[in-house]
Amino acid sequence: MLVYEIFMVAMAAIRANVMRAILTTLGIIIGVAAVISVVALGEGAQARVQEQIQLMGTNVLTIRPGQQFMHGIASGSTQRLSVDDAEALRSGAKGLLRIAPETSSRLQVTYLRWNSNTEIVGTWPEYFDIYDHHLLAGRYFNEGEVAGRRRVAVLGHNVSDNFDSIPPQLMVGKTIHIRGVPFEVVGVLQEKGEAAWLRPDEQIFIPVSTAMYRVFGGRERLSSIDAATASPKELDQAYTKIDQIMRRQHKIEPGAEADYSIRNSADLLATFNETNKTFTWLLASIAGVSLLVGGIGIMNIMLVSVTERTREIGVRKALGATRRNILFQFLVESLTLCVLGGVLGVAVGYLSAHIMTTVAQWNTVVAPAAVFTALMFSAGVGLFFGILPAQRAAKLDPIVALRYE
Repeated sequence: MLVYEIFMVAMAAIRANVMRAILTTLGIIIGVAAVISVVALGEGAQARVQEQIQLMGTNVLTIRPGQQFMHGIASGSTQRLSVDDAEALRSGAKGLLRIAPETSSRLQVTYLRWNSNTEIVGTWPEYFDIYDHHLLAGRYFNEGEVAGRRRVAVLGHNVSDNFDSIPPQLMVGKTIHIRGVPFEVVGVLQEKGEAAWLRPDEQIFIPVSTAMYRVFGGRERLSSIDAATASPKELDQAYTKIDQIMRRQHKIEPGAEADYSIRNSADLLATFNETNKTFTWLLASIAGVSLLVGGIGIMNIMLVSVTERTREIGVRKALGATRRNILFQFLVESLTLCVLGGVLGVAVGYLSAHIMTTVAQWNTVVAPAAVFTALMFSAGVGLFFGILPAQRAAKLDPIVALRYE
């Protein structure tokens, strides 16, 4: 019997019971759609975080203050980072690192009759280069203005929205008041967007010396020190160099507990990706259970079909159909139902991902690997759960089958 003829006979059997075929494949459709949707959500979250980490810079190390230790026991107080530490890092790792100290606080900012509560960041000019900021208008403040504690400010792109939505570039040359202290706006940054916990578009940047002694009331403590290499390949070397310099600055012996921490944005990205991937595939596995349920449903329907068509099988065997022909026919029916359900499930999964993106504003990325895996799994389900009914049909004795009522 020709393969084409066997295939057409199988398709005719499916068309004869269209409603039953649709209900049978529904479990496969739901399972595949669930897998595609869950994986799309996970991939979208991963892509979003990766984009944010890229905005932060994958070649940036952040030094933050940690706890003080006495004989290996945490004292409960937090060690301070100072501008002297940043100066030591800049001079000790010249050619390897770009350094920018950072201190910040939310303060009242006024311009004419408008005011807002805005985050003020005190830093060095290198900060803008480290985080790849670009100017929309004006200029950055310079080293001379840092040394002279000048009252100059660079605005994030969206800061002027608080001042009656004045166009950002028109703020250059204007005077704003930070905690009552007048500052000349010398520059406005281009829009950057959110980068993880950083929101540079809503921040105001001033010289760190001005922040400490003119705005923050003589506070000399830094919240962090940012250090950037030319490329991510130099991060390991930079980490070692920073650790050496900081231990010398804080008089910490080699091997003793450090009173600071060094964080790598690339490590944060890798950790999140691994965690996200684990949860994504866990949820996809749970969604995949419906595929197994759908496969069991297909096996059940195929067993019922074998019973209903016992006489038909007997007639075909009497006319010369071999056991292999009967086996192949029922396997084709089972595979067709599962593959068709898989294809429709992929379409529903794509539609679900699109709806989540447009309606719920969630980032989704439909991964080709997930689509391929779901289709192959649905085909495997059809093959696995179709074998038993197909073997049962193939083993029927033609004489017994012809007598079946």
